Amino acid sequence: MSDNHIKNAAARAAELRQLIEHHRRLYYENDAPEISDHAFDALFEELKALEAQYPALDTPDSPTHKVGGSASEKFAKVPHAVRMGSLTDVFDFDALRAFIESAKKELTEAGESDIRFTVEPKIDGLSVALTYENGRLILGATRGDGEIGENVTDNIRTVQGIPHTVDRGIGSLTVRGEVYMSRESFEEQNRIREAEGEKLWANPRNAAAGSLRQLDSAVTAQRGLSIFVFNHQTGDLYADGHPCLTHSETIARMGELGFPMIRLLAVTGDADEIISAIEKLGAERDYLPYDIDGAVIKVDSLRQRTILGEGTSTPKWAVAYKYPPEQKETKLLGITFQIGRTGVLTPNAELSPVRLAGTTVSRATLHNLDIIRERDLRIGDTVLVQKAGDIIPEIVGSVASRRDGSEMPLEVPTACPSCGGRLIFDGWDESDEDSDGALGALRCISPACPAQLERRLIHFASKGAMAIDGMGPSIVRLLLSEGLIADAADLYTLTADQLAALPRLGEKSAENLIGAIAASKTAGAARLLFALGIRHTGEIASASIAAHFGGIRPLFDAAADDLCAIDDIGEITAAAVVEYFAQPATRDLIDRLESAGVETSMEKAEELPQSFAGMTFVLTGTLPTLTRDEASEMIRIRGGKAAGSVSKKTTWVVAGENAGSKLDKANALGVPVIDEAAFLAMVQEGDKP
Repeated sequence: MSDNHIKNAAARAAELRQLIEHHRRLYYENDAPEISDHAFDALFEELKALEAQYPALDTPDSPTHKVGGSASEKFAKVPHAVRMGSLTDVFDFDALRAFIESAKKELTEAGESDIRFTVEPKIDGLSVALTYENGRLILGATRGDGEIGENVTDNIRTVQGIPHTVDRGIGSLTVRGEVYMSRESFEEQNRIREAEGEKLWANPRNAAAGSLRQLDSAVTAQRGLSIFVFNHQTGDLYADGHPCLTHSETIARMGELGFPMIRLLAVTGDADEIISAIEKLGAERDYLPYDIDGAVIKVDSLRQRTILGEGTSTPKWAVAYKYPPEQKETKLLGITFQIGRTGVLTPNAELSPVRLAGTTVSRATLHNLDIIRERDLRIGDTVLVQKAGDIIPEIVGSVASRRDGSEMPLEVPTACPSCGGRLIFDGWDESDEDSDGALGALRCISPACPAQLERRLIHFASKGAMAIDGMGPSIVRLLLSEGLIADAADLYTLTADQLAALPRLGEKSAENLIGAIAASKTAGAARLLFALGIRHTGEIASASIAAHFGGIRPLFDAAADDLCAIDDIGEITAAAVVEYFAQPATRDLIDRLESAGVETSMEKAEELPQSFAGMTFVLTGTLPTLTRDEASEMIRIRGGKAAGSVSKKTTWVVAGENAGSKLDKANALGVPVIDEAAFLAMVQEGDKP
């Protein structure tokens, strides 16, 4: 295998990790996905395949080993009594049969008989845990990362169907369910939002997630949320402690206690009967009053589940079957281009409207020019369109047999449709024998391109970047539409009077926003570099580069070889950074940010004592003065590693308020635990608290 293949695989894996984490945050934490479930699954499966082919790329922090998103800072964090994991997906009946046969084989070898499976719908909503003490609902929590969730109890109490009390003789009980918004409620909510001039919800799942995570429970109560309970997590279901032996028994008993229960479609050991139940559910999908995104197949016996056990992030006793997308024919009327934050032009198909999986669609993303070429798409073609449980369709390919000769190939633009600037094929090298003729992404390289500005500014102000609290997408769009800003440096020239005069912004909000902008000046060079939105340059790469060079300005004269000398910085990232800082508009932007007082320099990593070399830290809970990102950066530039989970190899656990399960695990393993004050003493004085 050539070095070039390995380099390309590593670069693609790094790109996939960034994409998956980005879309996972949008889906689980912001309730605002940009791509369909099917497109996300494709990215995830591609990364899994790369990690299987190149085991060195399979790192413990890969998104393939993670569950869901992280708990929002808006709500108190709560540890789950039982980990709320996700499921392994299967996409065809051959893979499903393989799961069934494998489970049966392992259980039979363990001496088990009467091996049955349950089949149930996979509701497309937000997973929650409900906890009762002495029959009273005391806690409702979102899944979060599976171990730590958000306390949304007040909002949970407003969800239709959730009992506030159950049998008072039952001591402690936790059940798991899926909060969802029915299609009828979704349509009503969108009618209300349209009348009030607000952005429409993309789909019922996003609407449910956004509604459950409102800070005002009165708002949640107006959204018409419902729930299906589908799992018994822990505690007794009977006052006398009578144990349930199977999942189907727990489903029946939870229904008796008053919970709205998931509908079991089958309880059987026969693979053909399981597949028949899944096919029947698939035929009913469009007629259900709620959205589903698959079917769940579980081993019914709770004892047999214990025998099969758990994988790294998913149980070995259950899988989720994902339905293949519905396909229909329509006409490809034209192709337009949308320009993203990093200047990439994404082609979008303009379609003759077609009814698909419950909604009418007239547009579909084509992702890049290679897809247009691979699928042989021509304007005027009859094309096959599909959708995988989301509102975002995709084109499968053209129907060549329906051509009449009037179809026209796409003329690839040579100038940016927004600024007229030069376009390049990003990553294409005609001399590369491994490129297979792929064109790569078409990209505008002008950092002053107006079409990129809105997305760049949203990213600049985001939590992982400059963290300007209160400057979300709607505020960025408002400032742009009013002509108050033209780039990131203009943010630091705004006044409270200017902001207070804007629609929907009062005096108090204006003052708070100006304060947040001022506070961001001290975010530091590493976060500023990430905030600039340089392609292929994520948070970790930005921190490494800024620490190596001691800030931003030295990058004006940095060569690609200088950047490649940094651990974990490859040729692709190095080339992107060099290209970005070679632009005159970039240098002007940095000059103006510095003039506004934004910090652009920091101590070089080589000038700091590497007192944490060989140490692994885990941060948990809320620290009194440091954010998790700030503490992680202190560790990294001193040679240490900030890990996400506690193990026997952990050197120190830094614990703050509401530390949760990681603190418990540290104590169980005998890992030393320190507070922020001791950690800061280590930063100042060396490696001993």
